[in-house]
Amino acid sequence: MPSWKLVSGLFVGFFGCLVALVGIGFAMVQIPSENIAAKSQNNVYYWADKSQMVATGTGVNRQNVTIDKIPEAMQWAVISAENKSFYQDSGVDPRGIARALANMARGGQTQGGSTITQQFVKNTYLSQDQTVTRKFKEMFISIKVGTKLQKPRILQGYLNTSYYGRGAYGIQAAAQTYYGKDAVDLEPSECAFLAALLKGPTYYDPAGNQDLDKAASQAANTKRSQERWSWILGEMHKDKHLTDAQYQEAIKKYPEPQGRKATKGMTGQISYLADTAKKYVLAHSNISETDFDRGGYQIYTTFKKDKVNALSAAVKKIQKERLNPKRSLDKYVQFGAASVVPNDGAIVALYGGDGYENGHFTNNADTSGVPVGSTWKPFVLAAAMEYGTYKSPGTPVSPLSKYNGNDHLKVARPDGSYYLNKDNSTFFQKNESPHKWGYITLRKAMEQSINTPFVQLGVDVGMTHVRDVAKSAGILDQSMSQDLNPSFAIGTSTPSAIRMADAYATFAASGKQADPYSVTAVKKDGEDQFGFDKPKVKQAMGSDIADNVTDVLQNVIQNGTGTNAKALGRTAAGKTGTTDKNKSAWFVGYTQQLSTSVAMFRENPKDHELLSMNGTAGKDSIHGGDIPTSVWTEYMRAALKNANDPGFPDAGKIGEIQDEAGAPSPTPSVTITPSQTPSNSPSPTPSDTATSPSPSASESCQFGWGNNCNNNGGTGNGGTDGGTTPTPTVTDTSGTGTTRGNGNGNGGIFAGQNG
Repeated sequence: MPSWKLVSGLFVGFFGCLVALVGIGFAMVQIPSENIAAKSQNNVYYWADKSQMVATGTGVNRQNVTIDKIPEAMQWAVISAENKSFYQDSGVDPRGIARALANMARGGQTQGGSTITQQFVKNTYLSQDQTVTRKFKEMFISIKVGTKLQKPRILQGYLNTSYYGRGAYGIQAAAQTYYGKDAVDLEPSECAFLAALLKGPTYYDPAGNQDLDKAASQAANTKRSQERWSWILGEMHKDKHLTDAQYQEAIKKYPEPQGRKATKGMTGQISYLADTAKKYVLAHSNISETDFDRGGYQIYTTFKKDKVNALSAAVKKIQKERLNPKRSLDKYVQFGAASVVPNDGAIVALYGGDGYENGHFTNNADTSGVPVGSTWKPFVLAAAMEYGTYKSPGTPVSPLSKYNGNDHLKVARPDGSYYLNKDNSTFFQKNESPHKWGYITLRKAMEQSINTPFVQLGVDVGMTHVRDVAKSAGILDQSMSQDLNPSFAIGTSTPSAIRMADAYATFAASGKQADPYSVTAVKKDGEDQFGFDKPKVKQAMGSDIADNVTDVLQNVIQNGTGTNAKALGRTAAGKTGTTDKNKSAWFVGYTQQLSTSVAMFRENPKDHELLSMNGTAGKDSIHGGDIPTSVWTEYMRAALKNANDPGFPDAGKIGEIQDEAGAPSPTPSVTITPSQTPSNSPSPTPSDTATSPSPSASESCQFGWGNNCNNNGGTGNGGTDGGTTPTPTVTDTSGTGTTRGNGNGNGGIFAGQNG
């Protein structure tokens, strides 16, 4: 055995080497500088053809200031909120680091273990990665910073390098961004507001950041900001950094910041293209928003300049022809649109609004909150073809099956009972007109956009199946109405324009679905960043199902509510949609080469609630087959100029004719092609609006039919396919915020989706 002298000698030698290495490392570590950190780079976005779209970064929104130009109230606000012992500690919080490392060892994050000194070091010297290596480096450098720099100098560096959101790095940029003034002129109340942002601007900017996280709504962020602002002022007062009089003055009124402003280059549709691409980057990589906004990235997108320009031109042309901004009912009208390549998922064009420079910061192409109305009916038909009904599970329903198309019909549950309103009165499904259609084929019902057949069909198929088909086609769960009552069948859900274009692209591609994507590659310092492989194409539904839906939707354009799209002059399929009280109107259509959705709506700029479009454009009501279809046609004509017309695959016979109980029997066996339209009953002028009061129901949910139980309203005014019939009193229990009409949902604020 080795002697104790040998063991002791080895230990002393090892310890001495360790001390020497630490000493050498300590001597070699450089003190971080906010001036180096201020040298931010542009992010450069490229069109699909690799030509430059825009270069935008934070360099123009950053300016360092000395500590004497930073109000004492700002200094004490961050100290009281984040590091009360700042002027006494060594710059490192050993307990905090130990907690962070232990948390990370358990698979958690390292947050919660940083002093202001450590934050300064992280902001200027290190990446934002949450790793053990980074944590040790941070501690090591922070020790040296604490011994070499005076505390005011460290605090100055921290405030100059911190990110406050909206592309603003440093207190001077933040003061200009949120209050339009220099940092030295900030009031204590404003200082507390800006200090609250350091908790995380995504969630504490009252303007909201739902494009990044649906939880970061305007209302939720405002509440969080006000609570933390108030708490910080209270801490400053408790720490005796505000006198009683100063505290009372500061707490008197929440200092509302200014609205968002357009940054350099972010004008027109470019702002929405960059917004969509940025969200895609953050959602598909480990790049944080803070790192991304520091710049230095090259983002290669799927957007095609000619198609983006064509879509914008189409909207502007129809706006000019049909809307008069001097007419009160034409005010606040907005459009959102997106164009996706079938069998691929590439987003080649979108229209997000009037542009950041005009104060419109919500990307209308990539938000949810606008009910889609009857554009949802193809998912009901596809579900019937895939799953059958509770009467014949697994037996596909032929589009030649007949259902009652009359107005004011009761809706039967699978057990034979009828849906009731909340007051237990019988629920009647409404159409827009009282026309007596009688029993008509589902094909005819789609052509004329009649509600009653699809509401009953949805119940017979099971709304869970309808939801599953919509999801497999590309619709996100969170944008679908949580109330799977009869109204779900006719469009109470609120997908984005991007997701609707992508879902219809699944029909165009004979059932093949690819998630929409806007970025093909991201580089930094010449190296590819991970996470941007092209989405895989999968078979979401049988080709026979998709092709039969396409066949039915071709007939909508040839003979139904979408006849304005015939002006395209080529083979196309599509569906119109209009919602309750005429609050939104849609047209979604496609060829084999391109699937495009167009949404039109009016929104109150103050509370973001949807407004009725009754009277807009001088019309009693706006239907999806009117202005939205005109925009679609104008764009598609330009986008497909010189392209061939491949038509669509022939739709073979599918399923069995399964008529609703009461339909005349026998039903003739007929083969329908797009050029043949069954004449089940006289057709009035095509219309695309009907009302769907929201029933209250508690259902069995067995065998996939039963509409998911416990549905106490919340969708009656959110959109269904329009109309003017009064809606029964309903109670919204979804709490999702996606149901927009009449104040239903939780505020109904626009929410970003992954595009």
